[in-house]
Amino acid sequence: MTAAATAAPPRRWLAARWQHWWMARVPPSDSLLLTQRNVYILPTRAGWMLALTLAVLLVASINFQLNLGYLLTFLLAGCAAVSTWTSHATLRGLQLHLLPPQPQFLGAHVLLQLQLQNDRRSPRRGIALALRGSGQWAWADVPAEGSSSLDIGFEPTRRGLQSVPPLSVQTLYPLGIFRVWAWWRPAAQVLIYPRPEPASPPLPPGEPRAGTGAAAASQASSEHEGVRAYRRGDPQRLIVWKKAAQALASGTLVSRDTQSAQRSELWLSLSSTGLADGEAGLSRLAAWVLQADRLGLSYGLRLGTRTIAQGSGAAQREQCLRALALY
Repeated sequence: MTAAATAAPPRRWLAARWQHWWMARVPPSDSLLLTQRNVYILPTRAGWMLALTLAVLLVASINFQLNLGYLLTFLLAGCAAVSTWTSHATLRGLQLHLLPPQPQFLGAHVLLQLQLQNDRRSPRRGIALALRGSGQWAWADVPAEGSSSLDIGFEPTRRGLQSVPPLSVQTLYPLGIFRVWAWWRPAAQVLIYPRPEPASPPLPPGEPRAGTGAAAASQASSEHEGVRAYRRGDPQRLIVWKKAAQALASGTLVSRDTQSAQRSELWLSLSSTGLADGEAGLSRLAAWVLQADRLGLSYGLRLGTRTIAQGSGAAQREQCLRALALY
């Protein structure tokens, strides 16, 4: 094992500790105003090379008494000094805002919508934002007394309510010899639903309503709350034409069944999935919630000690998915 390989883990550990200490000093907020207190500047590799070149030019001009060498050296040094102020002023005074992130399913990318607000009378150019440590920068120019938008995506690794990762904002404008940056730790949280099971089985059988016989529970699993899958010979007046567009995507038409609405209720629970693995059961329940919502069914959810009453529509779907995410 080489010395470089031996020194790599302690170096990474020290870097992680340094980053943790540094980010703990950044207060969480969904809006950030960049000022002299939270904007930092250091030379880039090109900046260090320019400094070395200027030192060589200065030594050569002194040794050989080159007046043009002096002129070139101090001209380049003056340009570098001016770019220091210009680079820092590009970020100083910029306002950053994070819009509330929308819930997403596990396995899909969460889109962070960022707004950059410029109040000064000159534009700000070459501004980049990225997730801390990702290296995938999104660039934008902010017009004078205007705003720009940036979208940054990340893929969560677990379900539930989790914090938005820290962000980094930087600029290399105008010469690329100085890097000006700031850290941003948003306070927003994003809700991650369980990943819906692909090719999930049909919905479970309905349970008899109060006051009905036990034979009502043996109806087909697709017959819930007045709708069922289309059968050959069903009259056209029973077809739910409002869901025809969804039927074209799923390949299944839906017909009304007035009798089933009076004999059974659709209840979704972990026990009805028939799976021993809890995460797999939540994944199947998420797929069933989406399937029941797509068919326009009325359904309820039983999850541990919590029961979500029968309902339908977007509000019922979001309530059930949220319960699955936080279970």
